[in-house]
Amino acid sequence: MGNLCHIHVGTGKRRSRFKFKRKPQDVMNNEDTAIHEGVKTIGVENYCDFSAGTSDLCICIVTWNMNGQVSYEDIEELVGRDRKFHLLVVGLQEAPQNNISRLLKAALLESHILLGKATMQSVQLYVFGPKNSGLFTNELKMDKYGVGGCGGLIRRKKGAVGIRINFKGIRMEFISCHLSAHTSNVEERNSQFRQISNSLFSKNWNPYARPAQITVWLGDLNYRLQGINTFPARNLINENLQELLTSKDQLLQEAERGQIFDGYCEGTLAFKPTYKYDIGSSSYDTSHKVRVPSWTDRVLFKIEDLEAINASLHSYESIETIHSSDHRPVKAHLCLKINKQSSPINNKAVV
Repeated sequence: MGNLCHIHVGTGKRRSRFKFKRKPQDVMNNEDTAIHEGVKTIGVENYCDFSAGTSDLCICIVTWNMNGQVSYEDIEELVGRDRKFHLLVVGLQEAPQNNISRLLKAALLESHILLGKATMQSVQLYVFGPKNSGLFTNELKMDKYGVGGCGGLIRRKKGAVGIRINFKGIRMEFISCHLSAHTSNVEERNSQFRQISNSLFSKNWNPYARPAQITVWLGDLNYRLQGINTFPARNLINENLQELLTSKDQLLQEAERGQIFDGYCEGTLAFKPTYKYDIGSSSYDTSHKVRVPSWTDRVLFKIEDLEAINASLHSYESIETIHSSDHRPVKAHLCLKINKQSSPINNKAVV
């Protein structure tokens, strides 16, 4: 759960490189016992020198459960005004029937254009790039996979949409998902994760196609805090001690068991749990259910070729200024650098 990933991480003052520890192959006597890595928690390097071009690709990744509401002002706040990134990836859940694509395009008009979108009713995914992106973009594919029952009838579809894209010679897969709700449905969420992982982009699978070099999951994964009551949890959050709650997080627990997200990386959960808020306020749920606050909204990534690509995480935070939903959006800033000596990537595509 606390393993460090083979990527560049730091404190903001200096850069350091860690490698996660690999277990020796003979560590297990029982050959039937599976070895898994779980989710590797990584630190955040605060400064991204985007203008200096020290990274080959910088990606801003945003996920938000909109609770069926949208305003242009919220969209502007979501994408931000500091556009120091090449790609913007926006994953939405419980999106309203409004033309979200049109609002995003309007907010990004001066800097970015839409490269691809994948939608399945209320589960949506958009990838934006700089205005000259056509020079660097190919292998663009979209897919979707629904899970669960009749959630789509009330515009709260469960499942995932995905976009595969080769940008600047780096092959990436982005997955925006909305998994089943409620604390008790852990195994159902685990099963849905596996279904989505095995099903997206499987219809026309080509065994000779080059796989993605980085996979990013973002969305309302709906894993909750378990084993603590709501008021002790809220007391810790009020004291800004929410990191003490990570041991109660179902997602990290299930990853430790080898059920989900094996080998993925995630930033430290230093921000407050993103669900459930009273709409229009900064107060957690005051209904009769008084739900335990939880980190339902997450961004996780996996570098498939650790020798070819180095990654640095420059932010992982919630957006506390958007109050129109019972979820807070979550934003991550991820930068990639190609190791040109060991990578088979066509260097001509990287500028």
